[in-house]
Amino acid sequence: MLKVEGLKKNYPSFSLDLSLIVNKGEVLGIIGANGAGKTTLFKAILGLIKKDAGEITLFGKRSDELSLKERQDIAITLADSSFSRYLTIKDVGQILKEMYPSFDPVYFDDLLIKFDLSKDKKLATLSSGMQTRFKLICALCHHPKLLILDEPTIGLDVIGRNELLDLLRNHLCNYEDSTILISSHIASDIETLCDRICLIDKGKIILACDTDLVIDNYGIIKATEAQYQTIDKEYIIGVKKENYGYTLLTEQRSYYRENYPDVITDAAGVDDILTIMTKGGRI
Repeated sequence: MLKVEGLKKNYPSFSLDLSLIVNKGEVLGIIGANGAGKTTLFKAILGLIKKDAGEITLFGKRSDELSLKERQDIAITLADSSFSRYLTIKDVGQILKEMYPSFDPVYFDDLLIKFDLSKDKKLATLSSGMQTRFKLICALCHHPKLLILDEPTIGLDVIGRNELLDLLRNHLCNYEDSTILISSHIASDIETLCDRICLIDKGKIILACDTDLVIDNYGIIKATEAQYQTIDKEYIIGVKKENYGYTLLTEQRSYYRENYPDVITDAAGVDDILTIMTKGGRI
């Protein structure tokens, strides 16, 4: 579905250098702190910025060779883009109808009702949360084969984020072949949605794994200074210095629970991985 090989983009104070694959029907989550390179990656995939090196393939074709029809099978939401604020929601619906032959007006109206959005409202009058919801509505209403979502829950509280994630889950249930590439700096938001996660830090992928593997095997170890000096570090992949000693990230939680029963070892979440791998250090 999507293949990124040796992608490079250089700026004076930042460089992107990575490769990744998103398979048909898969949900891949790109996590990382603000400024890690998530938006730069998405803009390069979409051809919104010129890459310095690498190859990007969509639907089996180079991205710059896609037909109009193939491009219409892609939907995007970017944190820094939107329709003109002077348009009404009804105006945007008319534009989408002209842009996408697969535009579904019934689904569009149903989603507006679900989120209590009046067609007569101008975008300028919408709160930031409602604008975020409306962006996702626009992305979903033509049933795209590939969804590229950059921070789709930004500006929402917990309830609002859960509403949008439920909307994406419903989309996946109705369109099993739909493929999603989604980014967030709130890793827990996408933990239950994604099949795989890639952690980006300073423009590079520093960790990529199945989400189920994180849930089943990854662990957080809280060790004193003395425990840290004696513990087997073969399966430790991240370390963060703390006042009490160290917080360690392992990909073999059961090994440390069995061999070091006196050391606190808990299950690790995606947020734990993000924090330790970016704020701490890697072994």
